Amino acid sequence: MVPGAFDFILGQDQAIALLNGAITTNRIAPAYLFAGPSGVGRSLVARAFIEQLFGQGIPADGQVSIKKRLIQGNHPDVLWVEPTYLQNGTLVSATEAVQKGIQRQAPPQIRLEQIREIARFLSNSPLEASRKVVVLEQAETMAEPAANGLLKTLEEPGNATLIVIAPNTESLLPTLVSRCQRIPFSRLGPETMTTVLWQTGHQQILQEPSVLAIAQGSPGEAIAAFEQLKAMPPNLLTQLTQLPHTSRQALALAKEIDNNLDTHTQLWLVKYLQHCYWQSHTQPEMIKKLEQARRYLLSYAQPRLVWEVTLLELSILEA
Repeated sequence: MVPGAFDFILGQDQAIALLNGAITTNRIAPAYLFAGPSGVGRSLVARAFIEQLFGQGIPADGQVSIKKRLIQGNHPDVLWVEPTYLQNGTLVSATEAVQKGIQRQAPPQIRLEQIREIARFLSNSPLEASRKVVVLEQAETMAEPAANGLLKTLEEPGNATLIVIAPNTESLLPTLVSRCQRIPFSRLGPETMTTVLWQTGHQQILQEPSVLAIAQGSPGEAIAAFEQLKAMPPNLLTQLTQLPHTSRQALALAKEIDNNLDTHTQLWLVKYLQHCYWQSHTQPEMIKKLEQARRYLLSYAQPRLVWEVTLLELSILEA
């Protein structure tokens, strides 16, 4: 065992115990499904697990080198796959899209070309480690062709381990789930949540009840929500927290949202407004209307039209 690999991860004792048990007994599964909410440590545990796998039986300085390269994302025997946007024929990750200021009109996906890249990666023998490892972030974003392509890889992974990260088993094809050993992840309790936010330097979030309510025990979600809240145009946020009273106000507000926010931010805004409107109005029908808007945005409907319809309907409920 590599000492300390899992020590900094809080609130996921069951997942860590299962993975430590697999390493101790040398019974590493060909594929794992890390199932649980986003932002609770699934990716951190994946990285620590790889550190454990690759660090077995090598000197301490070698273990430090492995950890450093895993953090930097440049280990030759690890392929980390995350959803991408298609920009002028090029796949761009969510992180790259933010860095380049690319306007994101639709949610990112894991695409068939990325699954083919996995197959190419696994076709070669490991260069340094005893096996290759592939991690798929947000596997629930795979379209059916990509999922079917991954299924073929899971049937014959070779000398490799795949870690599939998704919110639950229902978000993936049953045939994919059946080929993975499930590792459960859970939301953090209030005390553990507080500890993690302090340790990561985000203690100011503890003063934002709305952000904590949206996060529901997920430090990652809390941090992301806080950053989104800070980035929102203050004027627009003020207008949105008060429901429009007329059709003209609703249409003008929809235009403002479409002009100022990309789809990713609009999806977060839906969640934020659900919390705000529930606190101020306690009307289940309002929450349903916003949830319907979220589904339309995810299905690539025209955002301005989605918000026009939603805000008009909400203004009627408010009347």
